[in-house]
Amino acid sequence: MRNKYVMLLILMLIPVLILTACGGGGTTTTTAATQTTKPPTTTATSTPTPTATQTPTTTPPTTTTTVTATPTPTETPEPTPTETPEPTPTETPDEVSPPEPVVFTLTSSAFEYGEPMPGKYSLYAGNKSPPLSWSGAPEGTASFALIMEDPDGGMWSHWVVFNIPADVLELAEGQPITPTLSNGAVQGYNDFPGMGYGGPSPPFGTHRYFFRLYALDTTLNLAPGSTRSQLRTAMQGHILDEAEYMGTYSA
Repeated sequence: MRNKYVMLLILMLIPVLILTACGGGGTTTTTAATQTTKPPTTTATSTPTPTATQTPTTTPPTTTTTVTATPTPTETPEPTPTETPEPTPTETPDEVSPPEPVVFTLTSSAFEYGEPMPGKYSLYAGNKSPPLSWSGAPEGTASFALIMEDPDGGMWSHWVVFNIPADVLELAEGQPITPTLSNGAVQGYNDFPGMGYGGPSPPFGTHRYFFRLYALDTTLNLAPGSTRSQLRTAMQGHILDEAEYMGTYSA
């Protein structure tokens, strides 16, 4: 270690010795005309300056304070009430009513149902058959049959007609007392007895006279002059529908 410092000291003195030597004995050149004196050249040797070691600066940790902003409460706008549009009334198509059932109907233009029959239809004041008409016969009707009877006189039979063609819808007033009629119908015997129509003739009081018309699905194999009983027996199982009309007559 000591040798190191000695060497360093020698090296530092060498330049000094050189500078001293040069300053004391410089070479002088003299010429005949001009004497030039050259100043000694001084070489400066820089001693390296030891570099100072910087101590690292310790920066204290920065404390970051995070400020959490409290959200400002926002007012929720109240919903604007919307007007509900009134439903447009839709037109309901007129309901189609189902067709009314066809009713098999019997009537007379000479008197109202349940009302007195005019005298000309009685047995002793003309003995004319009243006009009758009907409508609404059921489908499948092949013929009609008619019975007139008096329940107040022991179900007395006054008129029996059968095999009236299906396309015939009336019996005109005053039908003849014959076995067959012009429209093809056949007449039977009443309880008097007699062929064809026999008018009301109550012995006392007021009697009801029912006209009953039957729609049949066939024509009957009966001879002219057949009785009501025979007609009822032949109609069994063939009646499609029945219509009724009634008038009264007083003694």
